[in-house]
Amino acid sequence: MLELKNLTVRYGKHLAVDDVSLNVGQSEIVVVLGANGAGKSSTLKAVAGMVPASAGEVRMGGATLTGVAAHKLTAAGLALVPEGRGVVGQMTVEENLRLGATPTRARPAEEDTLAQVFEIFPKLAERRTQLVRTMSGGEQQMVAVGRAMMSKPDFLLLDEPSLGLAPIVVGDLFRALARVRETGVGLLIVEQNVKISLRHADRGYLLEAGRIIGSGTADELMTDNAVQNSFLGGAA
Repeated sequence: MLELKNLTVRYGKHLAVDDVSLNVGQSEIVVVLGANGAGKSSTLKAVAGMVPASAGEVRMGGATLTGVAAHKLTAAGLALVPEGRGVVGQMTVEENLRLGATPTRARPAEEDTLAQVFEIFPKLAERRTQLVRTMSGGEQQMVAVGRAMMSKPDFLLLDEPSLGLAPIVVGDLFRALARVRETGVGLLIVEQNVKISLRHADRGYLLEAGRIIGSGTADELMTDNAVQNSFLGGAA
C-alpha cells in the first residue's frame, strides 16, 4: 500500500498542502479531485520526491519514502507521469518507452513490459518508429504513461492526465488506465475532470485549499453534495 500520513508542503510562507492523509492499494485507482490551486499537484510532487515535505510521511509497502531522491523512488517502484508529459520529442515512440526501463528492477523484463505496453496502447505499436514531436497530445500522453510503465512500478502517479485533451481521447486514455490497473499496478491520479475520473476510479478524495475535505467510493463521491456543487453544477 502507498500511504500519505499528515503530509504538509510549504513554499516559503505559503502552505500548499496541509496535513493530508490518504492511501492507495495495489490494483486500485484512487483520484484526488480539486480545483486549480487546491494543492493536488503539490501533493503528487511531494510523493514523487520532486518537492520536499515540510511535515508528515510517505510510506510504500511499510518502508518510509519521505526525503528519498526522485530517481531512487523510481527504482523502489514509484513512477510519475508529470503534467505536460515530459516526453522527448526528437526521439521515437520506442526510444521514449525504453528510456523508462533504466531502473535495475525493470531491465530483466524490458521486452515483456514493452509488449504489454503495446497491448494496452496498440496505437503506440503501430507508430513505434514515429518521432514523438509529430504526434497528437493524446498520443504523447500514451507515450508518457507507457514510459512510466516500463519502469515496472508498483504504483503509478498521474498529474492531470486529461489536461488539454479532447473528450473522446480522455475516454480512451482512462479506459487504458483501467487496463494498467489490471496488471496489478496501483494508480494515484490528480484530476479536475470529475466525471471521467470517478467513472473509472475505485475511490477518491476531495481536496480544497490544501486539505482533504471529503472522501469515499467513486459512487459516493459522484452523488456527494460538495462534489455536486463544486464540480458538477449542483446537478444530481
